[in-house]
Amino acid sequence: MDWILSITTTILIFIAAIFILVTVHELGHFLAAKFFKMRVDKFSIGFPPKIFGIKRGETEYVLGATPLGGYVQIAGMIDESMDDSFIDEEVKPDEFRSRPVWQRTIVILAGVIFNMILAVIIYTGMAFNYGDTVIPIQSIDGFYVAQESVASQIGLQTGDRIIGVNGNEVQYFNQLFSPSDLTDRDLSFMVQRDGELITISTPPDFLDLINQEEGFIDLNSTLPSKISRVVAGTPAEAAGLQDGDEIISANGDRVSYWAELVNIISNSNGETELEVLRGSDILTLSVTPDPETNQIGIQSYQAAELLDYEIRSFGVTQSVVIGFERTNDTFFGILKGIGRLFSGDISVRDNLGGPVAIANITKEATDRGGMEGFWSITAFLSITLAIMNMLPIPALDGGHFMFLVYEGITRREPPPKVRMGLQQLGFIFLIGLFILITFNDILRTIGGS
Repeated sequence: MDWILSITTTILIFIAAIFILVTVHELGHFLAAKFFKMRVDKFSIGFPPKIFGIKRGETEYVLGATPLGGYVQIAGMIDESMDDSFIDEEVKPDEFRSRPVWQRTIVILAGVIFNMILAVIIYTGMAFNYGDTVIPIQSIDGFYVAQESVASQIGLQTGDRIIGVNGNEVQYFNQLFSPSDLTDRDLSFMVQRDGELITISTPPDFLDLINQEEGFIDLNSTLPSKISRVVAGTPAEAAGLQDGDEIISANGDRVSYWAELVNIISNSNGETELEVLRGSDILTLSVTPDPETNQIGIQSYQAAELLDYEIRSFGVTQSVVIGFERTNDTFFGILKGIGRLFSGDISVRDNLGGPVAIANITKEATDRGGMEGFWSITAFLSITLAIMNMLPIPALDGGHFMFLVYEGITRREPPPKVRMGLQQLGFIFLIGLFILITFNDILRTIGGS
């Protein structure tokens, strides 16, 4: 029954996020069309079959059963409905096609603009309500770098202090991983090693590598090899280890980090000799891991107990500035990421996601961060939706925009039959792409990627 509850929760959270994004996007088209006195025949959230519909004035408001999009049917416009019955009729003053190019362009771009505005509003609200929890980079003494890890592959070593990214020093640990920096083709990290400042460059497929390893450098790899608690009845207690002990060497190898200690113990085949700092005394103790679990029964401190977290609060003005900054950073990060996909630097299969991937990511974000996580991923998806809608594919806003650009330059509208044909081809292409991406999502989910 737990898996049924999990799937149901995932679907509901996914529908909630998509409903918000689609409603805001289509509301942009709707309000812009109304502003320019165009007749809107239908405002639909979701695609057919129709669950509910009500007519107010000239517009029918519809809720569809397929929660993967929506549309605003504006009179005199060739759109997702594929309605071309008006083509041979006389142009009416309240139709889309009767308006000048600049007005039609605003109507087409309004959905994308509203999605970007939504992201700014969400990020602003999050900054104002939740503030920001940051860790000064100077409070982190270094990281443990495991052999064969991505960090090791690019040249990082245990004890390195990462202090900057792409040639710029950062004040907080969080700033090392901004979307626009991580998707940069020439991504590099500034590192302090033994008093020297060096630059570590990353390979073109760096994003693929960290996806496969599910991480790069995290706060757990900064934890010192200090014991928070010795579990009763374990080899550690029998060996004489105590709460608060700090392990400074294991089997003759210098130890500074908890992950480093765990790695040595888990790979030791039998007795492990430990040098322990207890107060001002250094003790030598021997411990044999449990043969079934290969553990000795010690627990580490949590990052929150040892690191110097700072909680920053923001006023309205500061929150608005942060809202724009985060939207801008995410926007260019996604753009550069898409560019890396097309250039072949990163895998399309591993990084391009459809509804299944979106649902899983949204659920994970909500599980980890509650409403803050939900709103964070919703803002990210809103920006993604804006960008994807502007791709120059007929049936998307970008396709309509390209037709308007053509008309603005040539001073003549593309033949309706040509537009209808391209619209149908674009729609078929999108359906095929949707099926392909969804199939890829399912394979990745089954494979546990």
